[in-house]
Amino acid sequence: MAFRRPDSFDGLGYRGRDDPLYGANYPLRSAGGQAEMQHHHWVTTPPDIPGSRNLHTGDRTPQWEEALGEVRPGRECGGSSMPMTAELNRFAGFGIGLVSLFTENVLAHPCIVFRRQCQVNYHARCYHLTPFSAVSVMYAITKVQGVKALWKGMGSTFIVHGIALGAEGIISEVTPLPRELPHRWTWKQLAGHLLLKGLTAVVALPFYCASLVETVQSDIVRDESSSGLLDCIREGLTRLLGVGAPHSRRLLPLGSLLLPAALHAILRYAIASSIQRLVLWLHQLSRKQNMDPNNPLDTYFPELVAVWAGSLVADIVLFPLETAFHRLGLQGTRTIIDATDGAVAVGNGSSPLVLPVNTQYDGFSDCVHSIRRKEGVAGFYRGFGALAVQFTLHGALLAATRTVLKLLLLEGR
Repeated sequence: MAFRRPDSFDGLGYRGRDDPLYGANYPLRSAGGQAEMQHHHWVTTPPDIPGSRNLHTGDRTPQWEEALGEVRPGRECGGSSMPMTAELNRFAGFGIGLVSLFTENVLAHPCIVFRRQCQVNYHARCYHLTPFSAVSVMYAITKVQGVKALWKGMGSTFIVHGIALGAEGIISEVTPLPRELPHRWTWKQLAGHLLLKGLTAVVALPFYCASLVETVQSDIVRDESSSGLLDCIREGLTRLLGVGAPHSRRLLPLGSLLLPAALHAILRYAIASSIQRLVLWLHQLSRKQNMDPNNPLDTYFPELVAVWAGSLVADIVLFPLETAFHRLGLQGTRTIIDATDGAVAVGNGSSPLVLPVNTQYDGFSDCVHSIRRKEGVAGFYRGFGALAVQFTLHGALLAATRTVLKLLLLEGR
């Protein structure tokens, strides 16, 4: 038995042949012929059905729109290219993330190097509490030793970040400690999450100490032939296992550093996360009616600004703890650092003065009391000017990126 569609069936419903839209925009499939021409009124290319899976909600097929004499906004007649706004949004998101990563991990590294050198240099007369003195000494060191003097140890910092991320993932998989907090968390989940952050810092502690040595050690005494990218891992394992080149007797065991390392990691994460949530909540509260979800400036920048503010507040609050922790981690490693008071003349040329680190702290509490007694409260904030330079530069680049992308989006629209 042969089946045949009704004469008035065109794929969308039963329309009469007098309908002007009947078969107007659909080419014939047949190549011609008398027998085929008899049925050309229904042998047509079936149109897409509105609401099908290949269309977005509310969209209609191009044939249906052209038949009605309509043109979709953002689509040219005869073309199907992506709207320019979507291209700009994608470019804006990529550019914003790239600028933020570059600033945090590459451009800010000289400030981190100089800040750590100031924190462990108890001999220095100048504490560099302001950005102006810090910038002048950083320029003097760069002028004598070269630009690479302030980017030393950057590879080891990436290695430490990778070890910390790997340790956090492994610990969260083998233990019930949550790696991410749900939207509605309990105090038990919060305690387990913070414990995970502390355990991660403990696992990465020997490699962090090795990276600390690389970032503060002077290039004058550095042996370029023996230095490599994986020295951080080798030195970390050496300190963990207690083998290899002997250190000074003043070297503290890793057990004495576990509490400062875990305390610093947990407090920094807690403070930074709290400030981030507060900044995002205030932003949503102030611009709840004016936010555009399709605007990348309203999508990406509030979160980046919240991260910037959280890191700034956490580093300021924990600066004294970081100073004591860095001095304990560097003690007994026979490290020679650059003098943070500036360059001095030696012989016929100009060379920065180098100093050995010869602290003799018995532990964390002894370090804190000794700094407060001998250097005063300001001794905990040595190198604070470098921190101010770091976050000022980061904020300025974020603001400049936002201005450029805002102009590009306005031109694209």
